[in-house]
Amino acid sequence: MESSARRRVAVARGDGIGPEIMDATLSILEAAGADLEFVPIRIGSAVYAEGTTSGVSDDAWQAISDTKVILKAPVTTPQGGGVKSVNVTIRTAYGLFANVRPCLSYSPYVPTRYPGINLVIVRENEEDVYGGIEHRQSHDVTQALKLISRPGSERVIRYAFEYARHFGRSKVTCFTKDNILKMTDGLFHQVFNEVSAEYPDIQADHWIVDIGTARLADTPELFDVIVTPNLYGDIISDVAAEIAGSVGMAGSANVGAEVSMFEAIHGSAPGIAGQNVANPSGLLQGAIQMLYHLGMGPVASRINDAWLYTIESGVHTADVFDTVHSTKLVGTREFAGTVVANLGQAPRKLAGHRTSTNPVAFSVTPAARRLEEKRLTGMDAFFEWRDTPEELAQMVLSVELDPFELVMISNRGQAVYPNRHPETFLVDQYRCRFLAPAPIRHEDLVSLLGRLVGSGLDLLKMEGLFEFDGAPGYSLGQGE
Repeated sequence: MESSARRRVAVARGDGIGPEIMDATLSILEAAGADLEFVPIRIGSAVYAEGTTSGVSDDAWQAISDTKVILKAPVTTPQGGGVKSVNVTIRTAYGLFANVRPCLSYSPYVPTRYPGINLVIVRENEEDVYGGIEHRQSHDVTQALKLISRPGSERVIRYAFEYARHFGRSKVTCFTKDNILKMTDGLFHQVFNEVSAEYPDIQADHWIVDIGTARLADTPELFDVIVTPNLYGDIISDVAAEIAGSVGMAGSANVGAEVSMFEAIHGSAPGIAGQNVANPSGLLQGAIQMLYHLGMGPVASRINDAWLYTIESGVHTADVFDTVHSTKLVGTREFAGTVVANLGQAPRKLAGHRTSTNPVAFSVTPAARRLEEKRLTGMDAFFEWRDTPEELAQMVLSVELDPFELVMISNRGQAVYPNRHPETFLVDQYRCRFLAPAPIRHEDLVSLLGRLVGSGLDLLKMEGLFEFDGAPGYSLGQGE
């Protein structure tokens, strides 16, 4: 008779290789005695095909809200059509703000040039360009909005430092591109500096993401915990997993204050679906993280020991099989069966991998702060225009602008008026910057926009320009 105290977990079997690796993973959890009740949920391709653009069915939303824990196999997001990524949708809907990806080497059994790699990537999980806010603005130009917030940045950065302290790690490194994105990535870096000052026991440093990624690929021992905005974290976590030996070996935790989701970091690999060749290790590692998260440490350790013993015994799937350290080539089901048979065994050469680095829902409420004085000073108005910037300026200046001044026109961020280089490549979207020396109201912006549109200009969008405690809250154009 089943215990009424069994912990309920929402389970999504996914697309492509998802059902195979989920079946393999669940068979191991059940054989190990994990006291869980699996609640199937429908997400992914079949739900998209029903016309649901989120890829998440109504019953899935309810099950996730009820269970608070999701074990998810990879899902295929259709290209185009206005559909949204299931992962992004679930992460943002439930506030899964931190994506935690441990990257370990299993050398020599999984070949790698970096046998000592042992780092954790904490990726901001809700913001950046992953909001998926995109527009086609003109015949030539599409845009994506990159959103970085102070509370969102502080929450994930504070989590990274708490994680490092909790698991005895000595350093947290921040990756951004704030030499170019001075306001968005600049804010993330600024918050990192502020939070790191509260953790004097933990070393803190910062790398520009391009050279940081190069160093990660070349000298991964430089890093311990890396915290970074969403897009960079998505990229570098795959880089780290690959140089550790295989993307197929890495699990991932998406941690929120109430709900958490656990998965493999790899995709649905439809090209090998149904062939019994996929490696279930990544999803199994995600499930092990889930067990630790649920307070089921003993069964999590038992499964991890059996999995490590299987790896060091040379029983491998095709993605990591080699003729030197592998003893037997097996398929998905056979690998799972071997892990089950090895329950109770403990690794010898991989014994150092037995310590858990499971995600914990740390208290990471952003600190209270004083709000700066905010003042409206102007606007950037974007127009579709296919003639020269000088002709655009002439048309704009024919309109009554008072109390504003036209201070710049740019094209793809490069200032092209009042001065421009004749070699600058132009497209059909222009930004006109209007500033006012005296205080203005939103009604003044609306009035000016009405006059500009009334002159025949094709308005695409407008952004208000603000000062905060007298400091501009907007970037200059290139060459402005």
